[in-house]
Amino acid sequence: MIKLILKGMVMGIANIIPGVSGGTMAVSMGIYDRFIHCLTHLFKEFKESMKFLIPLFIGIGIALVGLSFIIEPAFEHFPLQTSCLFIGLIVGGLPAICKKVKGKGVKVSYIIPFLIFFAIVVGMAVLGEHEGNAADLSFGLWSVIKLFLVGIIASATMVIPGVSGSMMLLLLGYYNPIISSIKNFVTALVSFDVQGILQGCGVLVPAGLGIVVGIFAIAKLIEVIFEKFPTQAYWAIIGLIVASPIAVLLSVGISTVTIWSVLVSIVTFVVGFVIAMKLGD
Repeated sequence: MIKLILKGMVMGIANIIPGVSGGTMAVSMGIYDRFIHCLTHLFKEFKESMKFLIPLFIGIGIALVGLSFIIEPAFEHFPLQTSCLFIGLIVGGLPAICKKVKGKGVKVSYIIPFLIFFAIVVGMAVLGEHEGNAADLSFGLWSVIKLFLVGIIASATMVIPGVSGSMMLLLLGYYNPIISSIKNFVTALVSFDVQGILQGCGVLVPAGLGIVVGIFAIAKLIEVIFEKFPTQAYWAIIGLIVASPIAVLLSVGISTVTIWSVLVSIVTFVVGFVIAMKLGD
């Protein structure tokens, strides 16, 4: 259970960082197939699915609520070092995915999904530099509907390996507002600020419901794709994983690079790589 919670925390942290995919982290740690299976067979295999999903979602929740206070300062003060940690986590899962397509040769039908999804991730990272500032978080019917739809879009992309849900929030202009809402809600909860709690619920509840709907909807679609086109799907994931380090570096502002920061970044990369390999066992 502790190992599953740790894996969930890695997924949760990844979903906070624009350019990093929680789905990619799940692939890297060797739990993606089971994650999708448990989501799509929740009611048929309820007990077994919940044994897997509950600790995983506990870890995701801990990361989203608690570690969001650490990740932002880390990227602000140590952008290259922190980015290399996540790049290590991503690349550490690549050998396991390559084994899935080993011995099947290289065909045009494999290269096309690789190139398409490589381009999608890099393209999202380039476009992600321009975040909208007009996110409406005022409590009203239209705002609630928009937050629900944003939750669906973000969660669907969170489940797809290589596609960053937080990057989608960035493109939609809801990334900073929602991260701030989570922080403010936790602060209000700790200080028993009823008005702050209600205000946070007005944002997080519709977005949360959208996330739940999106996760289950996309999980079924992914299961069908893996059943009918498994090799093409794995080549698409390889494209997503290979592109993710580029997306991470493009989406994080790195103002100054020194010899010391490069040396530390090499260490953080190795640490991330080893963690991914160990959690993937």
